[in-house]
Amino acid sequence: MNHGKQELARQLKSRHIMMIALGGAIGAGIFKGSSSSISLAGPGVIFAYIWGGLLLLFVMQGLAEMAVQNPQARTFRELIEPILGRFTGYTLGWIYWLNWVLVMSAETAASAVFLQYWFADVPLWVLSLIVSIAITFLNLFQVNIFGETEYWLAGIKVTVLSLFIILGGVLLFEGLGDHPAVGFSHLTSHGGFFPHGFTGLATSMLVVMFSFGGTEMIGMTLGETENPEKVIPRASRGVIYRVLLFYVLPILVIVSLVPWDQVSAAGSPFVTVFQAIGIPYVGGLMNFVMLTAVLSATNTGMYAASRMLYTQALDRQAPRFFGVLSKRKVPVRALLASTSFLYVGVIVAFFAKGHTFDYLMIIPGYTVMATWIVLLLAHLFSHKKGMKVKGYTFKGFPVITAFALFFMLLIFAGVILTSPLFGTLFFFLALLIIIVSYRLQQRASFMRVKRL
Repeated sequence: MNHGKQELARQLKSRHIMMIALGGAIGAGIFKGSSSSISLAGPGVIFAYIWGGLLLLFVMQGLAEMAVQNPQARTFRELIEPILGRFTGYTLGWIYWLNWVLVMSAETAASAVFLQYWFADVPLWVLSLIVSIAITFLNLFQVNIFGETEYWLAGIKVTVLSLFIILGGVLLFEGLGDHPAVGFSHLTSHGGFFPHGFTGLATSMLVVMFSFGGTEMIGMTLGETENPEKVIPRASRGVIYRVLLFYVLPILVIVSLVPWDQVSAAGSPFVTVFQAIGIPYVGGLMNFVMLTAVLSATNTGMYAASRMLYTQALDRQAPRFFGVLSKRKVPVRALLASTSFLYVGVIVAFFAKGHTFDYLMIIPGYTVMATWIVLLLAHLFSHKKGMKVKGYTFKGFPVITAFALFFMLLIFAGVILTSPLFGTLFFFLALLIIIVSYRLQQRASFMRVKRL
């Protein structure tokens, strides 16, 4: 691949990479989206998060191995393209870009709602504009500034989740003040562990996949990471365990402390639990935490979308106009183009009347699954393309990789059958447009060569 003379600056350290991945994964998906998954599957949603986490583990191990074998790659698209071909790389690049611009829209709309808690008289669009400008301004600086900001934003979320797990454990086993120990009776006393059966569990997988989406962000930092062949495998292993810890344990605490059918699908289950305990000022506290969570995820989304569009432009899979770096080594044109989609969230919020997050969550759920499927497929075929494996290797290859790919396809099919038709049609329409655009681009290139 011809990347020209411009190079991204390698200024991200291991701790930055870890928190960037956590920041992308621990967003509104856990603090708000978990209420949707609980209402869909009941207490059995715990298994959905465990199963999704295991599949993610296999995806990340494969990603780490491919990154070690191809240290020149800037994003995971450049890991996949030599293995599965230009068409797959082109399609995945645009699908992943679409994923993050929609996630940014959802998270920005959510952040404006959270800000209205304190600024009730300020219109939603004004708050969204302020957030959009702030996120854009932050990403115009050198990448280490972004990494440092994301490190501390993600740190707030991790701290709150850790305190929630500890407090929940005390309430479950020892009790606290006027609240006796609850135990785990709520897990089965309200319609059983799987109140909605397999259908509910399958439906919840879309929310689960959306929630875990962002962990693969590690693969977007390859071109700006110091010593990626060493940092990426270590970060891939570490982030998986942390994602599982900060999803599975809080969900277990929630459905154990509060009956699952009393967790409102419209609100945050964390607020429900804290209110049940009687913690003062819980509304303001959790509103602040959820605001930092969505700002962090929006920040991460801006990084991912701009880097993907930039590398697409370098390989002439997007207009070359976007393949330019600023003096600070930031793809500013790609960043500003991606920023424009932040305002989609405001438009949807105006018409959706409080359901913005649920509507915008459907499509990224599909794009995350599609990305994981392609990553698993690329890893499965990576050894067959003459790639000599050196350094870090995934010991479960190829059996576990094939196993994970099979179940990802199974989950994808199940989600298609159980998800709202609107989101499904939108995803496949977007996929069709991307495929057609590739064919048109190839035809235009052929005609240029023919004229020469």
